[in-house]
Amino acid sequence: MRRFLTFLISIFLLSAVVFYMSRLAPGDPLVSYYGDRVEKMSPAEREWAEEKLGLDDPLSIQYIRWLENVFHGDFGISYKYKMDVLEVIRGRIGNTLILGGVGFLLIFVFSLLLGIFCAWHEDRMIDRVICKAGTIISCIPEFWLSLVLILVFSVNLQWLPSGGAYTIGREGDAGDRIWHLILPMIIVVINHLWYYAYMIRNKLLEEVRADYVLLARSKGLKKRNIMFRHCLQNIIPSYLSIMAISVPHILGGTYIIETVFSYPGLGTLSYESARYQDYNLLMVLCIMSGILVIVCNMIAQTINERIDPRVKMNELVCTMDITSEITGVAGMPDAADTAEVTRV
Repeated sequence: MRRFLTFLISIFLLSAVVFYMSRLAPGDPLVSYYGDRVEKMSPAEREWAEEKLGLDDPLSIQYIRWLENVFHGDFGISYKYKMDVLEVIRGRIGNTLILGGVGFLLIFVFSLLLGIFCAWHEDRMIDRVICKAGTIISCIPEFWLSLVLILVFSVNLQWLPSGGAYTIGREGDAGDRIWHLILPMIIVVINHLWYYAYMIRNKLLEEVRADYVLLARSKGLKKRNIMFRHCLQNIIPSYLSIMAISVPHILGGTYIIETVFSYPGLGTLSYESARYQDYNLLMVLCIMSGILVIVCNMIAQTINERIDPRVKMNELVCTMDITSEITGVAGMPDAADTAEVTRV
């Protein structure tokens, strides 16, 4: 219940911040809805247009009206597309799920394998080369690397398409969609691969240097058995937590890549909604992203608590300390608390 209330409060604050910031930002939302006709409007016609879109009221009243409509399932219409915002998102969300979902799986499969490989060959030449190359590549901005690949493979060599999700008229062709996914997918994987592989490598090396590994080696266990049966198993909680937390990180990179490659997904839609002051569409997209971030963090915390009870116990101890400071009671646990800690 506490987490659910935290979730609701966070979404409410996010909606309020996005609502006020978007409307206080410079720009004219009537241009998004009426186009170039706005320049020819008289003051009376402009006043009528603002009243039609509900932009003539104070921001507080606009926000309250927007909340009331949301509770009734009405998220408004898109100023640019002249249709319900959920319909606009429904037509784009599948492309983002394909690019981001497949990229997410590839990143964590390859990062796990690469992290294990580097930890296995620690301080050898191959490990040093991969570490330096990975660090350099991960520092290259996504948009710049995307433009370089477009220049090389699309403009000069003309091997791959430079943008879009499919060729016009071939939206049902799976092969054509895969062909258009190659360049964006390469950027998604390359720009995030070493970041997570390096984290896995360091986690494994921490386990390799632990006391129980020295004990296992003294008993004659082979390095392979220690690495894969013990060290790798012990970093699984951290690995799952990293996977859950990294979803917003990868999604943010996907949005940038979609914009560069003109890929018709939520990233391109977010950019358009912010550029053209398409308030209703921008609100829904920002709230969707916020929900994803909050839910992924909650999932990561839940996974850590289920797999590693020490996380739950640390939270319990912190709560006991705070309670003791408020009530003035000493923070010494009683017999029941000691028994619970011993059991865990």
